[in-house]
Amino acid sequence: MAKATTIKVKLNSTADTGFYYVTKKNSRTMTEKLSMRKYDPVVRKHVEFKEGKIK
Repeated sequence: MAKATTIKVKLNSTADTGFYYVTKKNSRTMTEKLSMRKYDPVVRKHVEFKEGKIK
């Protein structure tokens, strides 16, 4: 079987609230770490989320 092109990644909040999103990314086309601004409901504002590994 072929290896899957998409992998699941965990987007951890940089506000250190412990909140995270789980999303998919294409590991062949996006080789760099994923980083985006999303809403963190714990601090109730948009903050930067950075990619981490899913255990």
